[in-house]
Amino acid sequence: MSESGTAAHIREATLADVDVILRHRRCMFADMNYGDESTRAAMVVATRPFIDAGLRSGSYRGWLAEVGGRVVAGGGIAIADFQPTPRSLSPKRAWIVNVYTEPASRRQGLARQVLEAILVWCRTQGLKAVFLHASDAGRPLYDSLGFKPTSEMGLRLE
Repeated sequence: MSESGTAAHIREATLADVDVILRHRRCMFADMNYGDESTRAAMVVATRPFIDAGLRSGSYRGWLAEVGGRVVAGGGIAIADFQPTPRSLSPKRAWIVNVYTEPASRRQGLARQVLEAILVWCRTQGLKAVFLHASDAGRPLYDSLGFKPTSEMGLRLE
């Protein structure tokens, strides 16, 4: 149950959930005003094979929050081979992605429940760290869960 009393069932995503994961991803970027509708539609087409193959291989895992039998929130984790560092000798790196709650279900603790399920899974897998890119709307939630800014930087090459 979330902090506001909404009963939610958190479950792992399956291949049958690819469309809802892609819809959430598209809506997430629309909410952040990333791209226009045509570029987001192209992104969905380009992302489908990644999610499908990742769910099959385990390199992408998703968790979905259902209320009344309907998926209203979700998030995932992408795991990639990565070079070990002094802080983590694991040859894997994990990124939380696709965190989204449908507008009518926001502010009910559903994204927190999804993230907590993801973090429990990461710990059981022995992962020493997990990374994400935070939207302005999501930053307070991530802060409350203990996420901290890192030294990572980026450069667009286009």
